[in-house]
Amino acid sequence: MKIIESPAEMQRLADAARLRGDKIALVPTMGYLHEGHLSLMREGRRRASVLAVSLFVNPTQFGPNEDLAAYPRDMQRDCRLMESIPVDLLFAPQAQAMYPPGAQTWVEVTEVTQGMCGASRPGHFRGVTTVVAKLFNIVKPHIALFGAKDYQQLCAVRQMVRDLNFDVEIVPMPTVREHDGLAMSSRNAYLSPAEREKALSLSRALEAARACYVQGERNPYALAQRAREELGRDNAVSVEYVEVREATTLKEIERIDGPAVIAVAARVGRTRLIDNIVLEPSSN
Repeated sequence: MKIIESPAEMQRLADAARLRGDKIALVPTMGYLHEGHLSLMREGRRRASVLAVSLFVNPTQFGPNEDLAAYPRDMQRDCRLMESIPVDLLFAPQAQAMYPPGAQTWVEVTEVTQGMCGASRPGHFRGVTTVVAKLFNIVKPHIALFGAKDYQQLCAVRQMVRDLNFDVEIVPMPTVREHDGLAMSSRNAYLSPAEREKALSLSRALEAARACYVQGERNPYALAQRAREELGRDNAVSVEYVEVREATTLKEIERIDGPAVIAVAARVGRTRLIDNIVLEPSSN
């Protein structure tokens, strides 16, 4: 596995790979890898001849009171995991290389980032789409793989690719869960054993709403209320939002007539967690 810090060097390597006729797959990460990340890498390995991973804790997607400084990092462990796939190219730039002095350009998707996580994290998605656009220009992938756990992020990236005519295929990958249903997340490392047990209420709430959907409920507010009831069983869980929206546009809906996503964000202790499931017409 070759480790590259310079954007210019990464571009040269990408150009050379394309000239050879290689197909490049990119898995963008902020490190502290788990099985969810590795599942994306395995799929990228299967689909492409060159597998590139970026490891960059992007400062522009963190708010002033968020966990940028505390975000878990373990470069050596991450490299061992990537070598087991194996990954060909690791792009691991420093912040000053990605955002040089005087940088003033942003990429912003305006509608699908409204509400949900966009309501409590102003500027977050602008930081995400800006850094992903830069990664696409630096790594020059043919395909890029994103996990569906960060569902609003996935929708924002898809919209950006469509609107700006990026020549890259976005491959969504299903949420990977622990054996007890907890969605895998680097931030799970923050949870104490007791908090981790309480965090299971997120997946239980989503499954309770799904059960109502399977039984025929099509009112999004009723499904959200069912999830809230489940979350409310433990007063240690502070609910930020529970929303049911159209699955592609993330527009609010009055009735579920097609694919929809039910998404939840909550704090367990000081840790903010998100989860979601997609409700498909075939589920009933």
